[in-house]
Amino acid sequence: MKKGLTRGLVTAGVALFAVAALAACGSKSSDKKSEDKTIDDLKISFVPSRNPDDIAVATKPMASLLQDELKKQGYNVKKVDVSVGTNFEAVGEALASGAADVGYGVPGSTYALYKDDVNVILTATRAGLNKDSSDAKDWNDGKATEPTDKQATSYRSILVTGPSEKGQALAKKVNAGEKLTWNDLKDANWGLSSTTSAAGYVYPSLWLNDNFKHTVTDLAHTVTIDSYGSGLARLASGQIDVLPMYADARRDYADAWTSTYGQKESIWAETNVIGVTPAIYNDGILVSKESKIMTLDFQKALQAAIKDMAKTDEGKKVLAVYSHEGYKDAKESDYKSEFAAEQLLQKNAK
Repeated sequence: MKKGLTRGLVTAGVALFAVAALAACGSKSSDKKSEDKTIDDLKISFVPSRNPDDIAVATKPMASLLQDELKKQGYNVKKVDVSVGTNFEAVGEALASGAADVGYGVPGSTYALYKDDVNVILTATRAGLNKDSSDAKDWNDGKATEPTDKQATSYRSILVTGPSEKGQALAKKVNAGEKLTWNDLKDANWGLSSTTSAAGYVYPSLWLNDNFKHTVTDLAHTVTIDSYGSGLARLASGQIDVLPMYADARRDYADAWTSTYGQKESIWAETNVIGVTPAIYNDGILVSKESKIMTLDFQKALQAAIKDMAKTDEGKKVLAVYSHEGYKDAKESDYKSEFAAEQLLQKNAK
């Protein structure tokens, strides 16, 4: 009786051990499966805030750099597709549809337009500038705009005039300390970026609204530029009189002004600032809500990977095309002023 009972207990014990062993094996298999973080294809779309060809060349090494950093975060990304959008909206539309997983260097105004379709994960930091005055004539000392050691999370848009007769007339008035009127501006030839460009469209429109109760839609003569490089080429040739751009754009194109655009004098001598907008929050890195791979865990890994990449010498070379020097974690509320700006612009357009 005791032997039978003992045998039964042993048998039961063996059975329970076998079940436990199988469960443990199953657990290990499950754990292994959960740790298998493989991404077949990560699609990144860059905004063309500079010459698209320059961006394409500069960002080409990013694929392997990001793969290496993501591997450190536990993700095996087999392929990274890097492309440059034809304009700001093209990047927004790609994110909204899920055709792109990540939007890189996206202005706050573009984010505001597509905020229902994307999440912001990072904001770029850049070197601050030695000129940050809201008074336009303070920018017109003929000296280059230089970076400082201080990192900044915002920048200004400046309204720049060129060597055309109208451009010089506007600059002369500003530099004399006189206030511009709507009549001074409305008939000038303006070069405007796409409608979601913060520095090239949205904030210049707000500047016009704040100072003259008008927006860019009320201007008589405008052309749409596909990049600041092409816009500055038009400004140099006199095809346009006014070009809104980010505050350090003239520094980025100083060499091209005399070489590619064929001007005799420096960009600092031949251009002037006639308006300065309020501060704009820096470009963001957005991820698509429609992306099939963009889980919360992968978003966190991507945040860490991009920040770490920006600290490497190779990464710094890639990011220099946007003048990005680093990144900080971002949230939707950081861009509340950009959302308000976009709402006002849409209201005025109706």
